[in-house]
Amino acid sequence: MVPAASSPAGPAGAAAKLRKTRLVGPHISETPITFGNLWQHINKLNITLIVLVPLLGVWAAFYTPLRTLTLCWAVLYYFWTGLGITAGYHRLWAHTSYSARLPLKIFLAALGGGAVEGSIRWWSRDHRAHHRYTDTDKDPYSVRKGLLYSHVGWMILKQNPKRIGRTDISDLNEDPVVVWQHKNYLAVVIFMGLVFPSFVSGLGWGDWVGGFVYAGILRIFFVQQATFCVNSLAHWLGDQPFDDRNSPRDHVITALVTLGEGYHNFHHEFPSDYRNAIEWHQYDPTKWTIWIWKQLGLAYDLKQFRQNEIEKGRLQQQQKKLDRKRATLDWGVPLEQLPVMEFEDYQEQARNGRALVLVAGVVHDISSFINDHPGGKAMINSGIGKDATAIFNGGVYNHSNAAHNLLSNFRVAVIRGGCEVEIWKQASKENKDVDAALDSNNQRIVRAGNQVTRIAEPIAAAPAS
Repeated sequence: MVPAASSPAGPAGAAAKLRKTRLVGPHISETPITFGNLWQHINKLNITLIVLVPLLGVWAAFYTPLRTLTLCWAVLYYFWTGLGITAGYHRLWAHTSYSARLPLKIFLAALGGGAVEGSIRWWSRDHRAHHRYTDTDKDPYSVRKGLLYSHVGWMILKQNPKRIGRTDISDLNEDPVVVWQHKNYLAVVIFMGLVFPSFVSGLGWGDWVGGFVYAGILRIFFVQQATFCVNSLAHWLGDQPFDDRNSPRDHVITALVTLGEGYHNFHHEFPSDYRNAIEWHQYDPTKWTIWIWKQLGLAYDLKQFRQNEIEKGRLQQQQKKLDRKRATLDWGVPLEQLPVMEFEDYQEQARNGRALVLVAGVVHDISSFINDHPGGKAMINSGIGKDATAIFNGGVYNHSNAAHNLLSNFRVAVIRGGCEVEIWKQASKENKDVDAALDSNNQRIVRAGNQVTRIAEPIAAAPAS
């Protein structure tokens, strides 16, 4: 007889059935947050490390005097552990933007652990997913879900691991330093995050408690918040000089907060570049530190994108911005939409009182502009009903770029056989090759000096008889 405890219908079987039900059921992150299930949505470990421990540090600070040496040590250790993330976790392991000798790897792995932001393997895996699936549902900290979520919410609330985009971390799994740190992460965190800073201030000047509170707990809080700004602030504040299809942005404030990680638009376009800032005046201490390590023989194979490719990206983004601005301006009726008018009809309408002027094969109705013509009514009236191409292009006065732009607003027709204009229009209708530059909105680009009414070489006026 089978004991009840081992029977499928017994307690063990019921527990197994319950576990199976939980496995096949929806992940907690897929269910709405309510007051009753809030605690189930929260990542207990992360909220302890990110929220509760810092609050404990703030409370302890009220009862712990801050000594000058302890403050200096806390600031110094803040920069060290910050570099453990920016130069180590981020640029060395997540993006392999340079290579490091074993001593430097161990140093960065230890300091990165002291920042208490997860193991190298976990951190880099999520960051690679962030780059591969930026701003999508597969992005583990997409800013599209809110600034607060991308800053800290994605760690405090549980995420469905199946929702995070896949990435290749085989290189990390083969790195003995990464593997060691991942297996011993908790010990690394406790020692480098709390014990080591306490030992330095305690053995150095007898401030054990101050070292624990200020160089340990509160320093961890500040370095975490600075790093989190790369996920939030760097996707919200600043300019997008290289690409605006996704959210990453460049801003000096973010750079100051994150040890140089604030030039994030550049970084997302050129992620394997060991630099974030490419201009000499931009703040990027992480880049400078990596360069110094290279001079010391600790780092090598520093990767940089070719300047030619960087400038191409910058220029293309500038063109997109120009195209958007161009689309807001009135460039006159497009030539292909203008009706074709016989020259005799043009003359007939002008004789019947319509103020029509022909310039380079394009008919313009200037009725509303005659009184505003800077050269006076008589001068502009002399061109009505005639081919005023020579007059407009230097025969009487070589009109400015602004004048040609203004004239385009008065287009009403093109003359049949009117030089290149009708030919251009006919070719466009027949889908033939047309010599016209188009912007990203498929609109014709009219550059200064290249207006249809502009003649390259001024036409000499006919001498008086």
